[in-house]
Amino acid sequence: MEGSKSQGIVKAPYGALKDGTAVDIYTLTNGNGAIAKILTYGGIVTELHVPDRDGELGDVVLGFDNLEDYVEKSPYFGCLVGRCGNRTANGKFKIDDVEYSLAINNTPDDQPCSLHGGLVGFDKRVWSVDAAEAGEEGPRLILSLLSKDMDEGFPGNLSVVATYTLTESNALKLTYRATTDKRTVINLTQHSYFNLNEASDTVLDHEVMIAADRYTPVNSGQIPTGELATVKDTPLDFNTPTRIGARINDDNEQLAFGGGYDHNWVMTKQDGNVNLQCSATDPKTGRKLEVLSDEPGVQFYSGNFLDGSLTGKNGIVYNQRYALCFEPQHYPDSANQPDFPSVILSPGETFESTIIYRFSVV
Repeated sequence: MEGSKSQGIVKAPYGALKDGTAVDIYTLTNGNGAIAKILTYGGIVTELHVPDRDGELGDVVLGFDNLEDYVEKSPYFGCLVGRCGNRTANGKFKIDDVEYSLAINNTPDDQPCSLHGGLVGFDKRVWSVDAAEAGEEGPRLILSLLSKDMDEGFPGNLSVVATYTLTESNALKLTYRATTDKRTVINLTQHSYFNLNEASDTVLDHEVMIAADRYTPVNSGQIPTGELATVKDTPLDFNTPTRIGARINDDNEQLAFGGGYDHNWVMTKQDGNVNLQCSATDPKTGRKLEVLSDEPGVQFYSGNFLDGSLTGKNGIVYNQRYALCFEPQHYPDSANQPDFPSVILSPGETFESTIIYRFSVV
């Protein structure tokens, strides 16, 4: 393995699916001792160890101790999301006047939608490993997947490459590249559940910043109305770092619809570059997470639907609001919203996206 001798990447078996398909886990270690563990199943980040203000490493993502729980119980812990992340209203969309139907796997308030790619989205597929190697930025794992024409109802043979890099600056970087042979929709993201105090308590004391002046309001089924509304004078204004718990129980229709924060923010800066979108800081440990991306939006979710029914790593029971998610993305239901940034990918084009989860201490 070429590159820094302090880098490491180790492969180990992690079990098999019911059909016998083997699943492996890759452990990436950078020169600072930070560790990321990633499955070939769903590209799931099962562990992510970064230092606190005292230099002590701790695991800052939720997850399980075994493959079976990821397959049977996971609410998208740590996974790669596709073909189309977030919600698609009624599980339908049109391309060139042809209507396509997706699996309905989410039915809040009798408003059905397709969520995160359908019944067997990218989170439930075993990805191929193209490379596991040292790199200039740090150890990297390159995963690939072919999603065949009409897979989960989506048109076109879609080839996807996802590269995870654990950088020497203690960031987990994800880059996506995808091509298709037929016009299709694509909205890829990553769905790690973060708790910077190692799930020893809720994230309500985490201070969050989101660099957005607007958001996409939703109806009671959490489907965007099509409006781009201002965050000013609402509990959704995080331009100034604010405790998650400070306003989460305010009398606000949008918070009621989501059971807390579960919305897409419209990035103020959309210039095609990788920009700082949001951050979370835990005053207890001093850990700070910054999220950078070139996507036009980010979904911030405050773990509202965790309810104590899941027992995760180290026997920890995941109660309500024990984690937060930052999911850089195109806006939800963009396939049906002509005024939103397009999620159409055509033959000859290449979809490219970058998400960086960067850690430091304060």
